[in-house]
Amino acid sequence: MVEMAERIKKLPPYLFAEIDRLKEEVAKKGVDIIDLGVGDPDIPTPKEIIDKAKEALYDAKNHQYPSYVGMLEFREAVAKWYKKRFNVELDPKSEVVSLIGSKEGIAHLPLAFINPGDYALIPDPGYPVYPVSVMFAGGESYKMPLKKENNFLPDLDAIPEDILKKAKLMFIGYPNNPTSAIAEADFYKKVVELAKKYDFIVASDNAYSEICYDGYKPISFLEVDGAKDVGIEFHSLSKTFNMTGWRIGFAVGNRDVINGLGKIKTNIDSGIFQAVQVAGIYALNNSETLNEPIRKIFQERKDKMAQALRKGGFEFDEPKATFYFWVKVPKGYTASEFTKKLLEEKGIVVTPGNGFGDAGEGYFRISITNPRIEEAVERIQSAI
Repeated sequence: MVEMAERIKKLPPYLFAEIDRLKEEVAKKGVDIIDLGVGDPDIPTPKEIIDKAKEALYDAKNHQYPSYVGMLEFREAVAKWYKKRFNVELDPKSEVVSLIGSKEGIAHLPLAFINPGDYALIPDPGYPVYPVSVMFAGGESYKMPLKKENNFLPDLDAIPEDILKKAKLMFIGYPNNPTSAIAEADFYKKVVELAKKYDFIVASDNAYSEICYDGYKPISFLEVDGAKDVGIEFHSLSKTFNMTGWRIGFAVGNRDVINGLGKIKTNIDSGIFQAVQVAGIYALNNSETLNEPIRKIFQERKDKMAQALRKGGFEFDEPKATFYFWVKVPKGYTASEFTKKLLEEKGIVVTPGNGFGDAGEGYFRISITNPRIEEAVERIQSAI
């Protein structure tokens, strides 16, 4: 008999796998499904990026094993982009590492720095990979609740001192998935102070910085004085350029943390296919031209969704960034009950807030990566 390892037995059901299972059951009944669940853009990758990748496919030097840390040209493009976008100076040789999508880097980071019994500070609700990666490394997660009364920022003063003394890592992510909340410099300054006082690493997940609205521009954690002393930041080309399937991202910041993450990667993976990196270089070097049409489409969808939800009487904060809406569940339902009802009765896929952590109960997440917005909200209204 094959028996799974204890770490596998401890895994909660992966949220989106369970949603896919329910979707399949409903689809078999002939229901027309509108999927507002997973944050996977429906808009194609810009043609210019595809053309650059096609050209690179025929270059024989790209057919061999790539460098696990990434081509120097790619890391230089990352550093140049960070300087232009956030005014953050980076050494491409020691403060940038390429990733097979930011998810891979987030999952590998705890393996480099968490020992059994060490704690990581995890936002709740949050990206499910944060606590799973800590558990795989043998660590313990202390969940920091993200509550509306605190603008969905963790209450740093509420973390017990005995936990802070055992903490080796803190994950933060703004613009936030799933709440779409944002963070500004004052919050990041407090994070840096706390990390220096208790000597833990900060991992900032900034994957949604370029999906922003109404003139708002999210900042980088690394813009704050002292941030590079304590942490790194993850970014991905997935959302910025509609490249989710290409699997290309990077981590930047503290050279010792980048080096530790690189040691894990060199023993586990062989880096990003170089033709994809060539396309990534082009994307970063032409980011404003390529990103602006994408952002405009999501701006239009965001405005339509906000208008439709307001008309339906739903309670939510209009997002300044990300392509998510974090919406209060109607009275009389739990998050899981309401989302299951929407799928089974109306063919609408949204994500229950408690799937991102216990503190997400009472909310559901809508992704605007589907253009059928007005129709979707009409169906949601009719289910109440």
